[in-house]
Amino acid sequence: MTINSITLVGRVGGDPDVRYFDSGKVKCRVSLAVDRPTKDDRPDWFNLEFWDKSAEVVANYVRKGSLIGVTGYVKIDTWQDRGTGAQRSSPIVNVDTLRLLGSKRDNDPSAVASYNDEF
Repeated sequence: MTINSITLVGRVGGDPDVRYFDSGKVKCRVSLAVDRPTKDDRPDWFNLEFWDKSAEVVANYVRKGSLIGVTGYVKIDTWQDRGTGAQRSSPIVNVDTLRLLGSKRDNDPSAVASYNDEF
């Protein structure tokens, strides 16, 4: 049996990067800072990827500093470096479920409190 599942709660590191494709699909990427148990440690940073309806929710309601919770799975993005030709890779969290956790002041009150791709 194998399991690839991750749950994170943290603050968004920058405004969302949204891409619209000719096929009608929408992709949104943000970085997420997740604090460690002690204040002396630096946060861990994760790159998150959202698709379709959840990408639109992020684009409309999430900004730098927003507190969010996500569940999803880790995938490895690979590409060839244009300058050196070397193979590169980076872990990406493909998000299945998004929860907007900030206060009403942090997020628009008309925002959806949570969103799950399964619905």
